[in-house]
Amino acid sequence: MKPEDIIVRPIVTEKSNMDIALGKYTFEVNRNATKVQIAHAVEKLFDVKVLKVNTISVKGKAKRVGVHRGMTNDWKKAIVTIDTNPEVRTYLTKGGKSVKEDRKYKESIDEFMGA
Repeated sequence: MKPEDIIVRPIVTEKSNMDIALGKYTFEVNRNATKVQIAHAVEKLFDVKVLKVNTISVKGKAKRVGVHRGMTNDWKKAIVTIDTNPEVRTYLTKGGKSVKEDRKYKESIDEFMGA
């Protein structure tokens, strides 16, 4: 799946807005997407470093319109924790040479609130 197919939409509620200060962002995702696919999609779309992904399967609710009864669709929610303080990491190569990982990541997802 493409990253655009995995992330359906952001979920904006009071709780999700409070969690943004902690580096946690909430998305509605494809029901068949795994945690690894969600992490790769968020990293590719928003250029951030994902630390952790928590997923919740939400069951549909019973709804009624007049005399007709039905159910809303089941959906999947993902709470993605990003690295709010990305650091330059160094590691040793096979020959013992020290190499720095200089990939620059963003500290927040600016597109989350439509900014």
